[in-house]
Amino acid sequence: PCYKRCKQMEYSDEQEAIIEEDDGDGGWVDTFHNAGIVGATEAVKEITLDSKDNIKIPERSASCEDDDEEDEGEAADMEEYEESGLLETDDATLDTRQIVEANKAKVDVGGEDAILQTRTYDLYITYDKYYQTPRLWLFGYDEQRQPLTVEHMYEDISQDHVKKTVTIENHPHLPPPPMCSVHPCRHAEVMKKIIETVAEGGGELGVHMYLLIFLKFVQAVIPTIEYDYTRHFTM
Repeated sequence: PCYKRCKQMEYSDEQEAIIEEDDGDGGWVDTFHNAGIVGATEAVKEITLDSKDNIKIPERSASCEDDDEEDEGEAADMEEYEESGLLETDDATLDTRQIVEANKAKVDVGGEDAILQTRTYDLYITYDKYYQTPRLWLFGYDEQRQPLTVEHMYEDISQDHVKKTVTIENHPHLPPPPMCSVHPCRHAEVMKKIIETVAEGGGELGVHMYLLIFLKFVQAVIPTIEYDYTRHFTM
């Protein structure tokens, strides 16, 4: 799913992180590197529970015998009560039955409309023989499951990477139309830098973790597409 466009994300320098900086183009910049951390921090709220000592239980003002004595007396005559007009329907009163029926109608009519309609993307990973690295492909659909145009797909890609890192090409194994492709020319450099950073911190990055890390650093290119539900990783 893709809930919003890249331009709707508030940009902040504090969210930037330069993953690879030893090149002539200024490095691979993850524009929204810390966005998830900031959002999670703001979402945490203090939850307090009232102590049992603060819970007041209402005391009974009288014994059961006193209540029985107060209840004794002549029963009301229902015929007189009806004649008084208190049982007649008042047009000014609220008919709750109509509210219940209206709510049921909304649920029935809502049906599929109650589901949040969003853009969606098909993501494919192939192996690029020339660069010997994974290569990501993606193709988008609108809220009505109709294919997105190239211009619309570019709305969901970081503007720092449009027509540079991300280009429109034909998938090597699937028929047209063309798809967005994250060019793999820098993948090896970025992965090497990440491995070195982990090693400097005393850690070790196993080969089996490569694809998970690949999915995470590619998120810098497509920050609004929700696709990565793998384990958390920190350097």
